[in-house]
Amino acid sequence: MRKLANSELDRKNVQEFIDSEKTPLIIVLDDVRSLHNIGSVFRTSDAFLIEKIYLCGITATPPNKEINKTALGATSTVQWEYAPDVVALVEQLRQDKINVQSIEQVQNSVSLEDFVPNKEQRYALVFGNEVKGVNQKVVDISDGVIEIPQLGTKHSLNIAVSAGIVIWDLFSKMR
Repeated sequence: MRKLANSELDRKNVQEFIDSEKTPLIIVLDDVRSLHNIGSVFRTSDAFLIEKIYLCGITATPPNKEINKTALGATSTVQWEYAPDVVALVEQLRQDKINVQSIEQVQNSVSLEDFVPNKEQRYALVFGNEVKGVNQKVVDISDGVIEIPQLGTKHSLNIAVSAGIVIWDLFSKMR
């Protein structure tokens, strides 16, 4: 096997990405502190044609040198918007008939492996702060909560890793 050169990967240019049919997933980052995590979520969202990212609360926004370091240009392709109040945003998304799923460890959560998305439904996935997780008020008004199964000794994953796992899983189930 031969490793492919970048020129052989047949990637979209910026305009082709913008014009592409998107995966019906919206990412909500609430109070995410790490600029590298934010950039990484942008890059993953580009890879899987995510519809939009909302950056809420203290989550930094582009343009930002540290976000760009990991986003590698994805802030120019993935549509994004700053929303100061995550609760108001989630309420609006639900009014717009978007199914809101928080990604968190809570009582009665659904394991990611058991979550079956409706291919006709748009979803918003809420990822919270690196220390405190998803705001309890958001959990309370979400349509559901998805939990990533973890079998080791640690009880959490990096936000960018969590987003990558959940985005890939839903993308593959919705295709």
